Amino acid sequence: MSERASREKRDPLARKKARHTPPSARSRAMHAMSARAAMGRFVLQVCTSCGTATYPPRDACPACWGELAWQDIENGGQLLSHTIIHATTDLYFRDHLPWRTGTVALDAGPIALAHLHRDLAPDDRVEVRILLDRSGNAALFAFPPDRGFDMTDPQLREFIVPVQGKTVLVSDARSAIGLAMVKALHDAGAGLIMAGMLPPTRIADADHPILRLPGVQMVPLDITDQVSLSEALSKIGGPLDIVINTARHVRSGGVSGGANIVEQRRAFEVAAIGLTRLAQSCGPMLAGRSHGAFVDIISSDALTGSADHAGFAAAEAARLSLLQAFRHEMREAGVRVLSIFTGPVEDEHHQSIPPPKVAPARLASATIEALQKGREQTCVGDVADDAMTRWLADPALYAREKNL
Repeated sequence: MSERASREKRDPLARKKARHTPPSARSRAMHAMSARAAMGRFVLQVCTSCGTATYPPRDACPACWGELAWQDIENGGQLLSHTIIHATTDLYFRDHLPWRTGTVALDAGPIALAHLHRDLAPDDRVEVRILLDRSGNAALFAFPPDRGFDMTDPQLREFIVPVQGKTVLVSDARSAIGLAMVKALHDAGAGLIMAGMLPPTRIADADHPILRLPGVQMVPLDITDQVSLSEALSKIGGPLDIVINTARHVRSGGVSGGANIVEQRRAFEVAAIGLTRLAQSCGPMLAGRSHGAFVDIISSDALTGSADHAGFAAAEAARLSLLQAFRHEMREAGVRVLSIFTGPVEDEHHQSIPPPKVAPARLASATIEALQKGREQTCVGDVADDAMTRWLADPALYAREKNL
């Protein structure tokens, strides 16, 4: 076990700073845009009659009053003008002044008001992305073309979850996914990684090279046991910024054939009850952080039943439902709740399943990317991508085809 990383210094007598969130009132059309932005898409409404693209979202085409449909659009544009806001009555933006905004002429046609990267100047070419603010609502953010996410830009940091220097809890670091997650967090510069280890402790765990990396601290943790969870959190002894729930219980079996009630109960205890325990214990800790986030690794089987993994799929579906409710609860605190969907993983639980499968390292890198881009929903691998696309297009047909 490595030495504990240096921690954030705080004055215990200092008055706690209130955490505000951006204004959250939005139209139904704007919520529809936010739902698509949560998946990392850049979309605009396009008229089905005259082909006019429009922004901001509205209920009818401003040119011909025709019907509007969402389409993925090229996100290039040109910055026309900019302004710096120095005074406001809004509690959230008052704490983050000065704030840069500007008008952007999108290549698709509309002229839009956008948040600006600090390196932009009028007449610059820009790449516009739709990011989610701390209230979970879509907002346009203009970047210099071909520029990665600048984690040092203070304005951009309000739309993302930086990993560098943060304290992170990985609920199950013993699994292949958990080990890959710990390695990815270490490479991303996390300050302290609490690696949850399901009891009983094994001698081999202490000698694992990933778990011996600097800044990694192993802690006994079973999220289905409240005592174990409370003891693990008490060992953090300071602020907690990010929780990544990698715990899962994958077992094959149907409903009437090959079913094991004991295994199905365990799947629900880990996926549903365990998630609830973890959320209830960590939620208040995350709510006090400026960049708090809760990430859950979830199977694409949650979208519909699976004849081969009936109990597991049902538990994952319950997990998804609880996670969506938890996301709604944490928006008022400005805490990000992220879902990482995956198909079969290249681990001990899917050895009998043929490719394509997701490598744990790829799943871990996608999780880091989702945090750094503030993306609420990410699909990793061909199976999860295909499942989400087909489920969004026709849920009834997908449920029927999946089990043929």
